[in-house]
Amino acid sequence: MNHDEIARRIPHAGRMCLLDTLLDWDATHIRCTATSHRAPDHPLATQGRLLAPVAIEYAAQAMALHGGLSAPPGTPPEPGFLASARSVRLFVARLDDIDGALVVSAERLAGDGQQAMYRFALHDEAGRALVEGRATVVLNQPLPQP
Repeated sequence: MNHDEIARRIPHAGRMCLLDTLLDWDATHIRCTATSHRAPDHPLATQGRLLAPVAIEYAAQAMALHGGLSAPPGTPPEPGFLASARSVRLFVARLDDIDGALVVSAERLAGDGQQAMYRFALHDEAGRALVEGRATVVLNQPLPQP
C-alpha cells in the first residue's frame, strides 16, 4: 500500500498524511515506513527541526491505518483522537536528521468500539530505536466543544 492508498484510509490528508508505505499488518500489528521526516517544510517542524515527540503523530497515523484496515470493507475512516501517550521514551532529540526511512510499528494491546490502546515504536532502517511508548485512542467520539 502506498501513500495515496494510505491517505484514503486515514483521516489525514495532503502533507499531514505522514506515512509512505504499509509493510505488513495483521489483527494486532502494523508496520509502515515514512520518509516525510526529511522534508524541509514538514508541517510539524519547529524552527526547521522535527523534534522527536512528533514520532507520536507518526505512530497515531499507523494506529489509524490499522483501525481502517481492520474495519469492514468500504467503511470510511473512523474519527477519533489521541487521548493519552504514556511511557514515551525518546532515544534521539530529532527525527529530521535520521538518514533513510523511519519504520513505524504499533501493536494493539486492548480495545473495543470506543477506544484502543497500542504500544508503538519508531526505528531507523538499521533497527536503531528512536522513540517508543503506549497510546490510547478514543474512537468515533466527537471532540467536546467549549
